[in-house]
Amino acid sequence: MSGTSEGPAPAADLDRVAVTESDACASPRTERLTTRPEPSAYRSVFTAAPLAMAVVDREGLVVSANSGFGELIDSPPDALVGRFAADLVDLASDARAWHAYREVLRGREARLRCTRRLKHADGRSVWAEVTVSPLTAPDEGVLMSVTDISAHRELQGRLRHLQMHDPVTRLPNRALFFERLTAALEAEPYAESGTGRIGLCYLDLDGFKAVNDTLGHRVGDRLLAAVAERLTRCADAAGHAGASTPLVARLGGDEFALLVEDSTGTDQLAELAESVLEAIQAPFDLAGRRLSVSASIGVVERRTAGTTPTALVQAADTTLYWAKADGKSRWTLFDPERNAHRMTRQALASTLRPAIERGEFVLEYQPLVGMEDGRLHGVEALVRWNHPQFGLLTPNRFIGLAEEDGSIVPLGRWVLATACRQARRWQLDRPEGQPLFVSVNVAVRQIWDSDLVADVAEILAETGLAPHLLQLELTESAVMGSAGRPLQVLQALSDMGVGIAIDDFGTGYSNLAYLSRLPVSVLKLDGSFVRGFQYESDQEGTVPPNPADEVVVEAMIQLAHRLGLTVTAECVETSAQATRLRRIGCDTGQGWLYSRPVPPDRISDLRLPLRSEPVAEKP
Repeated sequence: MSGTSEGPAPAADLDRVAVTESDACASPRTERLTTRPEPSAYRSVFTAAPLAMAVVDREGLVVSANSGFGELIDSPPDALVGRFAADLVDLASDARAWHAYREVLRGREARLRCTRRLKHADGRSVWAEVTVSPLTAPDEGVLMSVTDISAHRELQGRLRHLQMHDPVTRLPNRALFFERLTAALEAEPYAESGTGRIGLCYLDLDGFKAVNDTLGHRVGDRLLAAVAERLTRCADAAGHAGASTPLVARLGGDEFALLVEDSTGTDQLAELAESVLEAIQAPFDLAGRRLSVSASIGVVERRTAGTTPTALVQAADTTLYWAKADGKSRWTLFDPERNAHRMTRQALASTLRPAIERGEFVLEYQPLVGMEDGRLHGVEALVRWNHPQFGLLTPNRFIGLAEEDGSIVPLGRWVLATACRQARRWQLDRPEGQPLFVSVNVAVRQIWDSDLVADVAEILAETGLAPHLLQLELTESAVMGSAGRPLQVLQALSDMGVGIAIDDFGTGYSNLAYLSRLPVSVLKLDGSFVRGFQYESDQEGTVPPNPADEVVVEAMIQLAHRLGLTVTAECVETSAQATRLRRIGCDTGQGWLYSRPVPPDRISDLRLPLRSEPVAEKP
């Protein structure tokens, strides 16, 4: 046997893996594992496989297809041979899938997987996952396999619907609303017949919490569902009018939104808001009860260019707040100027406390002049904010904010200390003259949130200012009706020798009888009374004097004097006004006739007008 030479291997052995002499003793099992299947075996597997498969050559033509592929494509397998495989699974309609498919055919990409929707001749459609991968030999082409994923897609659709819709109203929820809004803003402007604009009605039910609290959440949910039905009808009616049908969504709680894509202007949104208000105002019959609610709506309409979902919703939410603040049961259109004021207010509020620490506040002083002798008796300290962005701000721009967030306490303490220190400096600079008293405004929150008595005592001791040279002003609404802590604080300050003045008197309670119980020493008449003293010397004669104003003011002055109080008139602007006030017994005047608020170094240099001087021209 050693000298016997063997001839060529038979054809049947060409597909067998070569075995070396070291493998001569391999078991039959090992030999079976190292043997490739016959081509006929491949063919049998290909034909019988439940997975839809087709062999495609490098030109993209079907070489062969199994029965599963034919069933999925709804065509006999043999009829598919020679057809373009891409057409059978609609790859050409998707630019990205078509490009990737061609790259796989050319051997530049290893694999393609995509999802396509296949339509049959009878109208049925099938969702399929298409996979294309190269065969082993370079010239064998590629294998296309297609899997029916319709059931999976249907399940995904149901889950997405549940995820993107509100279970109470069955409307799109916040997630779907923002998805649609984002898509609308990212769309190409003026695509096809689009307008490049977008509108939003942001709606909140007025009084819905009362329904929940009194009738329970079940009735509240039924009311929300009924409101959703009416909103949907309003949206459908708007769509039938020729415009696109607005998307109605529940954003949470009792908040709803109507999104109008390709809006045509504010008139369209205003008309939609009016129809919604009218629909909501009609009574609801629920569970044997008739319920009536109203709605407040914020309306925004603008160009899509430069708009973000967050900015649009924030503008609508702000406008909704305006609608509620203006009286509810109405719609309000977004106002850029009003919003700019709000943004400025927020900017001021956020920087108020740091501004106190940075020393951005300054004091100006306005003279308090004796009406009888025309001499300077004291000054009122008026705080200003030297804002690095907005310039010099008067108190009406920030005092309300300071009272809201509590920063009025440190700010008020700084004002008090600075004013007392300045008053003492004036006294030391001119020891021979009559010392000036300083009047400082105090907010009621300073009484509640701080130890005002201790602060005043400490500041007076630190500055050396006598208590009688300090006057604290509180508004009439803050003082009248005071009891408990406020009254105790005022009494302690008065016992200390500090003067207490009621500012803007005549705008609130005007209860002179109650004043006898308070430790008050000065009344400051509100400027509206003084402005009512029309000018006797009016050269044009266009405004006749009003005797009634003088009668009212004279009566208040006389009653105040009977109670042992002195009276200061604010907003004195002309010598004619000063003359009439002096005639009826007013003690002190304050206003532009004498001086505007000025820095402390100008107080000593002021030249105050005498009684005989003409009317000063207001700056």
